This record gives sequence, structure tokens and C-alpha cells, in this order.
Amino acid sequence: MATYEKRGDAWRVKIRKGGVSLSESGFRTKREAKAWAVKKEAEISAQAAGLIPDKTFGELLARYAEEVSPRKRGERAEQMRIALYQREFPVLMAVKLASLSNHHFSDWRDQRLKMVSAASVRREWALLQHALNIAVKEWGWIKSSPLDSLTKPAAAKARTRRPTDLESEAILLATGYHHEMPPFLMTARVGAAWLFAIETGMRASEICGLTRESIDFDRRLAHLAMTKNGHARDVPLSVEAVRLLRQVMEAVPDGPVFGLRPSLLDSLFRKAKAQALIEDLHFHDSRREALTRLAKKVDVMTLAKISGHRDLRILQNTYYAPDMADVVALLD
Repeated sequence: MATYEKRGDAWRVKIRKGGVSLSESGFRTKREAKAWAVKKEAEISAQAAGLIPDKTFGELLARYAEEVSPRKRGERAEQMRIALYQREFPVLMAVKLASLSNHHFSDWRDQRLKMVSAASVRREWALLQHALNIAVKEWGWIKSSPLDSLTKPAAAKARTRRPTDLESEAILLATGYHHEMPPFLMTARVGAAWLFAIETGMRASEICGLTRESIDFDRRLAHLAMTKNGHARDVPLSVEAVRLLRQVMEAVPDGPVFGLRPSLLDSLFRKAKAQALIEDLHFHDSRREALTRLAKKVDVMTLAKISGHRDLRILQNTYYAPDMADVVALLD
């Protein structure tokens, strides 16, 4: 049963049906509120009867983008990704949920693998799987996920690429960064960010998010309130890292320390890499270089605290890439 209440210029509706209670507000007219209530009551009845609603997979993703994505830090990026799927795969989006089966997704997987890497497909797979699981467990729109019976593309081998000293020098030359001069140009600050990343092991997004308030020069710590895994951490700063921060702050008097957005940092780094004629180097490779260097100075548990890794296997297999020739010298 639905009840309606007008508050100011907007209508609010409450539904109680079959032990389910829902409410929504902000409707401009009572007619809009009633239309929403009728729709939700039909969904509740269908769910109680074990019926699959007359919806398409595209509508499932649209609801996910509207209701679930906003609860994530990467809301905008995820919504854009879903919009891309809806444009690129109209046939899959038009499939009714009652007809949705694993062959629809095996076709999508095989087609997508011709367009992007297996790693990209695995990331997209995770998004679609979560949307389907929500539709099973919370919405009652489908009985099971068609992806459950399919084989996910194999994970690529862990990346081991580390920049050489010559490559780092070439990056600095291409960005126009000079050790003695404040980097007033954004491109030059990309060079400074590259050096800072190698000193600290911080991710590009973490570097771009640094503020003056997050840096304690007296204790030589950078506090990261929000990180990729959702846990805050403090990153110790070397003498060189402190020098870089002070130098950059001379060029950027206010706002984020480096004055760069992650997307801009990535774009400018790619241009510098191309100008330097360097192949197969990512900005994120600086993190592997940093942690491999730090591993010579601190124990593994401290290293994990610095990097923010909660799974030591990832730290070992993905980010620690020692040169075995250097290890030989340690044996004597």
C-alpha cells in the first residue's frame, strides 16, 4: 500500500507491501509519485512470486549506474564506462532478463578481447558481475548471474618493468624539469612528480591529491587520508622528497601541491615518454622502482606500511622486482 504526503513543493511516497518498506521523495507532482509507487509495487510482487521482471540488461545497468555507482568513489568513471557499454553493445543491452544467458556474455567477452587487453576485460567483468549479483541478491530481477558459469580471461603475468636511470633522465629532459629551478610549467611538474614517485612509492592519484595540510615537514611525513584501498596511511619522506615538495610549492602557491589532475599527469607523461622515445613505460612503474629501492632499506612489514599493501603477495609479485645481479653481491 502506498501513502502520499506533500512537503512544500514536493511529494513524498511510502510503500509497505509484502514486508517490504520503501520511500522516496522529491516528486514534482502526485502523478509522478503514483507512477513510481505503481512501478515499485509491481517489482515487489514480481520478486515475491519469483518472477523475472520485463526488463532488459541495459535497464539493469542503468539502474545500477543510478543507484549503486553513486556510493563509490569512482562514481563518474563507472557511470561513463556503463554508458560506453550501452553504446558499444546495443544487442546485449536489448536482451530481456528472462532470456539472458551465459552465451550472451561469452559473445561479449570474445568480442571485447579483440578490442582491449585481457586485463581490461577482467576489470569490466568485475563491474558486470557486481551489477548482476546486485540484481540477484537485492533486486530479485534474475535468479543467478550468467557470468558464474563462464571462464574469465586469464590474468596477465605480473609486470616487472623498472625505469633505468637513463630513461628517468630522458623523462626529465622531455618535461623540462631542472633540479635548480621551481617547475612553474605543468609539464615540468610532471618531471618533479616522477622523481617524487620514485622517492616515495606513491600512486599518481595520491601525488596529485597532496595538499599543504597533508604534509608535516617537521616529522617528514605525508598523510594520505584517502587511498586506493580506502585506508589512510602516512608516507615517510626522504630528504630528496622534501626538497622536491619545497621546490614544487615555490611554483604552486596554493591548491594541490603539484597543481595537476591525475588525468592531466597521465596525458603529459605519455607525451614526454613519446618525445623521449621510450617504449612500454608507465608512470605507475615508478612505484615498483621505489618499492624495490626501499626494500633494501626497510623490512617487508614496514615496506607494506609505506606502500599501503594489505596483501604481501601483491607486494612481492607485482611491486618488488630486484635485479638478481645485485642480490648476488649480498651473498658474499
